[in-house]
Amino acid sequence: MDGFVLRGLRLSIFLYALLHFINYYLQINVISTIHAGIGLVMLVLAATYLTLHRFKLPLFLLTGGVIILVLTGGFNVGNMGNGLLQMSDIIGLLAVVPMIGWVLRQEPYIEELIGLAHKLLDSSRKFYFVMVLFTHMLSYFLLFGVIPLMYQFVSNILQHQRGEAWEYFKGSALLRGFALSTMWIISIPSFAFAVDALNAPLWKAILQGFFVAAAALMMAVLFSYFEEKRYGIDFTSEINTEIAAVLERSSDKRVQLRMAIEFTFLFITLFGTIFLLYEMLAVKLMLLIPFVIIVWASMYFFVKRKPKNMLTEMKDYYVNGLSSKAYQFSVLTSAGVIIFAMNQSGIGETLINGIYSFQEVVPFFNMLYFLPFIVIILGFMGLGPLTVMVLVAGILESISLPYPPELIVLAVTSGSAISILLSPLIMPVIILSGTNGLSAFKNGLKFNYKYAIALYVMVQCYIQWMVS
Repeated sequence: MDGFVLRGLRLSIFLYALLHFINYYLQINVISTIHAGIGLVMLVLAATYLTLHRFKLPLFLLTGGVIILVLTGGFNVGNMGNGLLQMSDIIGLLAVVPMIGWVLRQEPYIEELIGLAHKLLDSSRKFYFVMVLFTHMLSYFLLFGVIPLMYQFVSNILQHQRGEAWEYFKGSALLRGFALSTMWIISIPSFAFAVDALNAPLWKAILQGFFVAAAALMMAVLFSYFEEKRYGIDFTSEINTEIAAVLERSSDKRVQLRMAIEFTFLFITLFGTIFLLYEMLAVKLMLLIPFVIIVWASMYFFVKRKPKNMLTEMKDYYVNGLSSKAYQFSVLTSAGVIIFAMNQSGIGETLINGIYSFQEVVPFFNMLYFLPFIVIILGFMGLGPLTVMVLVAGILESISLPYPPELIVLAVTSGSAISILLSPLIMPVIILSGTNGLSAFKNGLKFNYKYAIALYVMVQCYIQWMVS
């Protein structure tokens, strides 16, 4: 029975993602109906596979959506089908993004980059900066999978360094590097969805988020300096000792330089292609990114003459990868039902009007102060950045706000970054805790609450200056 459920779950996830791309172009009612039906089958199989205990959040979201539709007189087959398809573009994106990781696994790009840049790592501040920067860059390719990868890589360098001070040094850098990526990196689904849903100019959203993230990165280094003083440990001397040992195992300069150029080329071609095609073509960003990733990864394996490696990766992904996404896809599909229901019922607009009424009582208060806290609060309720963005941006897209859309994107993505830094209930902090053995409370709230407050203040200073 378990084997049948697992095989059915894999197939339903695959078909749900595939039909999204087919249906986008054909727009045939029969295909849409089949697509929605497969979404429902996927939820049922996921509930069986995960058990009710692990399926609580999707069940809560789905039940909430159904209740809203029933109470507002909108519960029918058509609306349920529309709700089940509401998040199909995000699921299509998430199903394809792992292909980027297939590419990075083919060569030791990260190790060779560190070997090439070792002169930039001769102090604790420089080492911390490089950890944040590398995590930030690799988030483009690996999403939050970058956290365990970078942790293992850094731990291989700092093999003999243990204790809370060193775990703060490593963990805070990785968590901050990934959190800041949600503010501008186009392959991060929550950012891509926010830009798409709020109809923000892509180049403005990216450029604005990039500069804010760059300033926040420097602020992270400054915070690490004061934490090092508090712990009273000379990180620099220990780091230099460890790096000297690493250099004895590294490749020659020619190999390191080749790997660095190749990695840079991969980054530019993926990022640049998405950006140029989005500006040139009238295609939704959430649909464009998966197609670019598929072509980009296929070209990589073709040029490298490794088609067998790609087939191996595809087989492993279908057998092991798709079923691991059952919970995430179930949450998104269920969230789609409640978002559709809220938009149909006008509840979201009522909430926004309530905030506007509060703004009339307190004149200096505006919506952009409040938006990050919605995301943060939902993060502490266990909802991940993408789920929260789907809920918040899904409501906001149906409401006309008197602010530039790129500023609304920055407000909600800053809340997403802060929730990643603090919440012990969402995936990045949980993954880090599972990797370094510290509690999620310590990795999140204890290590980052001061930095999170500073990040909120910095972002709000910029936003309020822009709207004043």
